[in-house]
Amino acid sequence: MLVITKVRYANFTGTRGKMSSRINIEEIRTTTIKIWEQYKNSPVGKALRNKFVATGVIFFIWLLLFDQNNLADRRKTTSQFNQLLSEKEYYEQKIVEDRKRINELKTNSENLEKFAREQYLMKKDNEDIFIIVDE
Repeated sequence: MLVITKVRYANFTGTRGKMSSRINIEEIRTTTIKIWEQYKNSPVGKALRNKFVATGVIFFIWLLLFDQNNLADRRKTTSQFNQLLSEKEYYEQKIVEDRKRINELKTNSENLEKFAREQYLMKKDNEDIFIIVDE
């Protein structure tokens, strides 16, 4: 059992180095001991006394929270992947529509003329174009 005779303080700096806080090690030790006393005779406490189980629990927590592929990153990556899949479906549908439209324009000259007039405002030499804008 760890015994600390003097009250010691640890200094931790924030992520930007601007803030520092003092944490009382004695308070942490007494709180940890109180929690351990509550659970040491329970099945969870008995399992945690086994060094292999304790190591496995620590390793599992490390994987969930601190590893390169932690839980938060996995969730974010999965949502990005699902968004990209929906975009892929949208663009595949647009490709099919565009191929159909290109095929229509290549096969029928009337459709090509109609497309050129509507999209690019092209006209014949003896025609005038009037654009009506709805307000």
